[in-house]
Amino acid sequence: MELLEKVYEARERIKNVALQTPLMKNENLSEEFSAQVFLKREDLQPVRSYKLRGAYNKIVSLSEEEKAKGAVCASAGNHAQGVAYACYKLNIKATIFMPVTTPLQKIKQVKLFGKDKVEIVLKGDTFDEASEEAKHFCNQVKAIFIHPFDDEKVMAGQGTIALELLEDSHVPIDYLFVPIGGGGLAAGLSTVFKKLSPNTKIIGVEPAGAPSMKNSIEKGVNTSLENIDKFVDGASVKRVGEKTFQICKDYLEDIVLVPEGKICTTILRLYNEEAIIVEPAGGLTIAALNFYKEKIKGKNVVCIVSGSNNDITRTEEIKERSLLYEGLKHYFLIQFPQRPGALKEFMNDILGPRDDIAYFQYSKKNNRETGPVVVGIELQNKDDLFQIEEKLNAKKFTYQYLNGNKDLFTHLIS
Repeated sequence: MELLEKVYEARERIKNVALQTPLMKNENLSEEFSAQVFLKREDLQPVRSYKLRGAYNKIVSLSEEEKAKGAVCASAGNHAQGVAYACYKLNIKATIFMPVTTPLQKIKQVKLFGKDKVEIVLKGDTFDEASEEAKHFCNQVKAIFIHPFDDEKVMAGQGTIALELLEDSHVPIDYLFVPIGGGGLAAGLSTVFKKLSPNTKIIGVEPAGAPSMKNSIEKGVNTSLENIDKFVDGASVKRVGEKTFQICKDYLEDIVLVPEGKICTTILRLYNEEAIIVEPAGGLTIAALNFYKEKIKGKNVVCIVSGSNNDITRTEEIKERSLLYEGLKHYFLIQFPQRPGALKEFMNDILGPRDDIAYFQYSKKNNRETGPVVVGIELQNKDDLFQIEEKLNAKKFTYQYLNGNKDLFTHLIS
């Protein structure tokens, strides 16, 4: 049976559990990009992400014997919540492996959705380690492992989004922007569109710090990344699925890599201007529009808003990454004269009237003429950085600019 047929079957299985989420035109984005921009609001699902679709379709398809053995998954995020919710609805026991480093908020969410049907096991420091533990447990107890993306029934469940898009859109869809983690959503959607709307260009979107699909397609073989930036946790994997890779390499028009800072700017903008809360992976596709602005002019564009499970404790980090990306926050390691009035002189002679000291770390050293000070400066205009550096040089301050020195920045600031 072809994957498209499985998508149609999945729609029938999940119709009473997963919502047919709205396809909403966004006037601000449409005006900004001179296009018709629509948002597919998967953040409005009961578990606040599209992952419910694939998880439920897979679990409900199990035989009665398999259901009795229970479901097992490894996840620190939305897949775990989808599995937990599905197992609660189907009265099936679930064992969910999560890294020891998983924030308490995410653990509580999984318990909230799974209630008494879910047992959470914290193992390993990373997702990969938790996943290995989960598979070992499955082999021991003969339970069923619910893969987050590399499974045809999971892909089929995610593919039901495509059927809804084609049903709800009253205009031909020229561009469809899809976030990519392991590739299950992209594989499911692109399969449907290539059969039913072949003129639609499917654009995959990955975080710049975890370009596993783009890297694999460029190499022509599925390849694991050695290191990734885990900030966009819903879309940061070292290796995409074997099945999803085979589909995506044939069906995706392009893959855009979006810097994590740009994603953070998008998260803040959506909250402030649209009252839409998205997690980092949920902001990927909208952030990608800036990199396609010439091609999408006058076109009908759909962005998948994949989820809204954002931890409020990450707000400061999101703001910080956004300011750094936009060139509005800069860190310096400056050798300050150890004499009274030095800080006042710095503020009067170096900083502009709209510049703000957002970070200041100093420890006075005895018997020294100067002492190292780490200063974070927040600007209103990114072009003001040049003036600050000019003044530092004119006043003969010895300094290092930290933003471009990743190792030193991480050691002193992060």
